[in-house]
Amino acid sequence: MSKVVLNVTMSLDGFMAGPNISTEHPMGQGGLRLHQWILNTPTSDVDSTVAQEVSASTGAVVLGRRTFDVGVGVWQDTPYPVPCFVLTHSAEHRRAMKSGTFTFVTSGVKNALQQAEAVADGKDILLMGADIAQQALSAGLLDEINLQIAPVLMGDGRRLFEHLGTEGIELERTRILASPHVTHLRFRVAHDRNTLDGAAPDQGLDD
Repeated sequence: MSKVVLNVTMSLDGFMAGPNISTEHPMGQGGLRLHQWILNTPTSDVDSTVAQEVSASTGAVVLGRRTFDVGVGVWQDTPYPVPCFVLTHSAEHRRAMKSGTFTFVTSGVKNALQQAEAVADGKDILLMGADIAQQALSAGLLDEINLQIAPVLMGDGRRLFEHLGTEGIELERTRILASPHVTHLRFRVAHDRNTLDGAAPDQGLDD
């Protein structure tokens, strides 16, 4: 069975993007500061290994509509060379790209994850977007969090861990790696995962 995985870089004060996210600033204003560990040339061996692991283990992607809208012009392709499923309120025809496809899903995160699992061939289903991550975590659908902590205080922007309700969620740290540019943390979500067939109802769509 595929794992549902969140892989994201976050500032020390909890922001995964800067303020005013737009097509002009897909990571928000100042948000590229978070990703210097990827953009640095040369990268460290630790950072390169982590990035290669994510790419090799990903079998499908589920992302929100806003993430798609601000990112597709930068990617000029799918973000990973795998089938990608976009949560949206507006139905569209499947879009074929050079390395994969975008399928637009209007029936919620659970259904998008079910479709992704059907084509992931046992590899990970990667989540992209804060709203998607929050919905999956709240619904007990997220298996693993790969969190990169950048040595930056953003001060403002898009927070990752909010809108999760008042019930605590336990995590088990399973790995920690560090380079001069970023600290890589891996957590297993310790509560029992709901199966994609029997999960709680969808909470909404990321648009």
